[in-house]
Order: sequence, then C-alpha cells, then structure tokens
Amino acid sequence: MQPVRQKEELAMNRRRPDAVTGGAVRTGRRRGHLRRRPGFTVLSVLLLAAVGSGCAAGTDASDTGRAAKAQAGAPGAQAEAAAGALGTRAAQEERARLARAARAVAAKKWGLASTPLTAPLPPAVKPHITTRKGFEVEGGDASLPPVFTTVPTKDKVVFLTMDDGDDKDPELLKMMSELNIPYSAFLSDYLVRDNYAYFKDAEARGVTLNNHTLNHRYMPGLSYAEQKREICDQQDILEKQYGKRPRLFRPPYGNYNGDTLRIAKSCGITAVPLWSAEAFPDHMEWREEDQDLHPGDIILTHFRGKKDWKGSMPDLIRSVMKVVTDKGYAVARLEDYV
Repeated sequence: MQPVRQKEELAMNRRRPDAVTGGAVRTGRRRGHLRRRPGFTVLSVLLLAAVGSGCAAGTDASDTGRAAKAQAGAPGAQAEAAAGALGTRAAQEERARLARAARAVAAKKWGLASTPLTAPLPPAVKPHITTRKGFEVEGGDASLPPVFTTVPTKDKVVFLTMDDGDDKDPELLKMMSELNIPYSAFLSDYLVRDNYAYFKDAEARGVTLNNHTLNHRYMPGLSYAEQKREICDQQDILEKQYGKRPRLFRPPYGNYNGDTLRIAKSCGITAVPLWSAEAFPDHMEWREEDQDLHPGDIILTHFRGKKDWKGSMPDLIRSVMKVVTDKGYAVARLEDYV
C-alpha cells in the first residue's frame, strides 16, 4: 500500500462529524493458490461453435422476409412464420447450451470449484434506487446521487466491482472474458496513468470504467475546491482517455459529505454505489450482521496483486466466485440495473 494511503486511512478513522462513511479499505492475509487446468483448445472450439450457431441461426434478412410475408397474408405464411419462430427459439436454446458448455470448460481451465451460474436477463426497466438509511448527508435531498450498498431486485444476482487500478494483470482480462463474468471498475488516475491502455482493453471486453477520484484522498478532509478537482478532473480524464463520461462514482474508503455528492452531481454523476461485502483472495468481509449475500448486493474488491495481499487477481476471482456460486448467486452487470 502506498504511504500516502496509509496516512489517509488513519485520517479516515479520525473523520470529521459531518462525514459519512461506507467502510474502509483493508488488506488480506494469506496467499492464494493459483491452479491451471487444460482445456483451452476445447474452449476455443465451443466458443467458435457458439458464434457460428449465432451467425447461422440469428435474425437475418430471410427471417424478416418471412415475417413480412406473414403480415401480407400470403398463402402458407402463417405456417411458415410459426416454423421460423420455432427455429429461432431452437437456435437460441442451442446458443445458450453452447455458451454454458464453454463456460464449464473455462471454469475448469481457470481452476474454479464450480461453473458460475448464468445471470437472468437484465430488467426492462431499471429499479428505482434511493440512498440507504443512515447514509444521508446533512441538507441532502432526493436530487443528489443516491448512496447505496444493494440494488433493489428480486433477482438472485450480485455485482462485482474493482477499485483503484494498481495491479494490471493481463491474466485477469483473459480469465474474466473466457468465464464471461461482468465487473465494474472504479479508477483512481494516479494508479492508472502509467498504463491507460490496460483499461482500454478491459473496456473493449465490456468493463465499465467509473470514477474513484484522481488521487484517492479522504474526501471530507478536503476543501470544496479540492474535492471538485479530485472528482471533476477525473471525470474529464476518463472521458478523454476512454470516450465516455462516467455516471457512477465511489468515494475513496466510502467516505463522503454533502459537498462530495453535490460536486459529483455537477460533474455528471448519477449514482454512488458503495458495497455490502469485500472480497480478498482468502476470505470475505461483510457489512451486514448475518454475514451473508442478498439479492442485489454489491461486492467490492481491488486491482491488487501479490505485493499487497499475497495472492493474484485470478486467486481472488476463484475465491469470490466459490462463495457466490455456492450460495446460489450469479454475477450480473451493475450498469444494467443502475
């Protein structure tokens, strides 16, 4: 851990009365065990088969033509349209079967205890999210970005988020792509600027890049102008580097005050997701008293490697996915719900 962050963690523990906290960054204890198994060739074949099936059986010009023919009332159109619909459904089921098979092979390759469960389709309408009770700021109202630890949903899904951006392990990118596990990144520029390309690659693989400030400082201890620089300048950098202005913001250590939320809103932030559980390569830490997962819970972890917590990023994924899968949950994409 960087010396400056150690000082900030001490400052966090002495936070001012007007500060709101959602938790502190911690470090792990034991070194995880990295395992690899054969299966890449089979995985590639299955993935190619899934893609080929999708290309051959997806909605194309002939499907559109059949639909138009049915609408026009041409002879035999209804029977042909019905057969086409059944064919499309069968093709979708086949693609889903191949995707599950490919994921099972990937799970063995990367040493997961079991195959990750598949998340349901995202909701057609995103749930209405409000600030969690006890996380309000003085003078705040419904116009400020909501601060929450769990997304309101009945789906048995959780959301995986990774903070900071220090460790840039290429194996993580490969692993998450092959397993098709979504996650959201919250980046601090001082740790990312030495390799913006790594996160450009992550973005190309479907990872959403969000705001975690320029320098990972304790927000309630800063002036309004300093907070604005930390949050809004990071918005500008992320937009310049990756072409999108983030909607989501996570304050360092989960600490914030009214100024933090007002500034975030002024820079384009619409929501402030914190976390319900924190994952390490060898254990989980829980916010709730029952020490368990719940539908819509947000899981925090960090882009860190063996120098920080005696385990690699793949070690971490193996550990957290065992907990998630054993408890009957799938990992869904946070931005599909928020």
